[in-house]
Amino acid sequence: MNSTKARLANGASVLFLAMALSIVPGRQGRGQDVQHLSITEAGGMPGWPVMTGIQRASNGVSLTWDGPSGYYQVFQKSGLAGSQWEAVGKATNLMRQATISPLYGITFFRVSGPSPVYAGWTVCSGCHENIYATVVNTPHAGAFAALSAQQQTNSALLAGRTVGYGLPTGFKSQAATPQLAGVQCENCHGPAANHAASEMDPSVRPRVELAATVCGGCHTGPEHPIFQEWQSSAHAQVVPGPDFNSTNLIDSCGRCHSGSVRYSLLEGLALPVGDANVGIVCATCHDPHQTNANPAQVRYPLASTNDYYVTTAGVFTDQINPAINLCAQCHNHRGASWTNSAAPPHHSPQYNILLGTVGELASGLPSYQPAAHALQITNQCAGCHMQTSPYQGAAQPAVAGHTFTVDSYNLCLGCHSEPGPLVQFVQGVVSNQIQQLTQDLNLWASTKAPASLWAKYNVRAWEYTTPGQLSSGGPGPDASEQSLIPINIRKARFNLYLILYDGSYGVHNGPYSVGLLNQASQWIRAELDN
Repeated sequence: MNSTKARLANGASVLFLAMALSIVPGRQGRGQDVQHLSITEAGGMPGWPVMTGIQRASNGVSLTWDGPSGYYQVFQKSGLAGSQWEAVGKATNLMRQATISPLYGITFFRVSGPSPVYAGWTVCSGCHENIYATVVNTPHAGAFAALSAQQQTNSALLAGRTVGYGLPTGFKSQAATPQLAGVQCENCHGPAANHAASEMDPSVRPRVELAATVCGGCHTGPEHPIFQEWQSSAHAQVVPGPDFNSTNLIDSCGRCHSGSVRYSLLEGLALPVGDANVGIVCATCHDPHQTNANPAQVRYPLASTNDYYVTTAGVFTDQINPAINLCAQCHNHRGASWTNSAAPPHHSPQYNILLGTVGELASGLPSYQPAAHALQITNQCAGCHMQTSPYQGAAQPAVAGHTFTVDSYNLCLGCHSEPGPLVQFVQGVVSNQIQQLTQDLNLWASTKAPASLWAKYNVRAWEYTTPGQLSSGGPGPDASEQSLIPINIRKARFNLYLILYDGSYGVHNGPYSVGLLNQASQWIRAELDN
């Protein structure tokens, strides 16, 4: 059925209940901003309307739901028996949101939407031939075939390995619906038969959804808890600070702090103004349309040994390098230099510390001094931060490595007999050095700093204009006053903050980290003895 009227007439619906605490005058169904998919469904994108939220609004109750692309309409009534369903607003809601008022004491709502009509990816291939030619060779494509004959009839497994399982037009069996076996286009984008029948109708165009919840419906549970682990990680948050929908931040901070911004830049799309407050989601690091030697379909390699950094002032496409470690694309020093007095280096110099390519030495800029960890761990960052273990049972679920925290030293045992105590020792040495250098800088401020700086800034006299986390109480010397701070002190604070903000306290590159801190100590001592 191609017409909107026919699709609505044969649509699906979902029922939910609202408790009204007060009556609000007037009645309306009002569309609101489009929301990202907020729930997980086995199989990916929901085929039916699914209730995702109901809450009190200033002028009634706000409803949100999710489902395939198409027109929706809200209905309400005061009880399940007796009264008739009453339409609220027109049957033209594409936003999957509405604010309803007034309410009865108890109000039931129903949402009617498009029928989930699945087509299979061979239909999609007619227009999307290039993508289809790649996707059919991905692990997703073979998800059903990878099951044993017995498992291919196990309903608990089929929703995440076929298209539309459990819905009227979805997968039934390999014999009845072979065209819907495997994870295909419609798992992630929603039912597409209506789109195939009327490709110019924007109301039924399949969804392009960035949210990790699309992946989380399948990549979840005790046997492969990727989604749950990711939810607990810092990558799931837009951390910390400003609103990345601000036009002066979206193309700078958003490049690494916003999943929607980075995805748009990688794909050559317009920046998602108004939709930048999205964490680093699955599609930021994985490309579901890509096939390569790595079954995880990672966008870039997991190891490299070339120095690399980006600057927020530079053009993204001029700086991106697909040969560089995936993690290093964001975890780099971003052009940090001791000559910048406005603020400490960003909290992201991990890759450059690993390679020994950032910091100040007596001889000048450091040459390439990579850690053994950079050269001997096959997957570098992922090797330590994404260690996995198989499912052993309910008491010992799988570990998928997506919290990105180092919870195990098993990998270290190949080179270190007692890695735990060694890590504690190195981190203790570096932590003590950081504390001592901070005290020495405070001593310089109280005994050697120009009187004007001490009177105005106290122990912050050695700091950046916007101090780092080693100081508190207010700003540091302004741009014109920074020239009153000796070069040795400015270089020392630069090294100090690099190692502090690397966050590993020497584990990434122990000898090099200690060397930078020792050099900082020599410079501070020279100024104290002056």
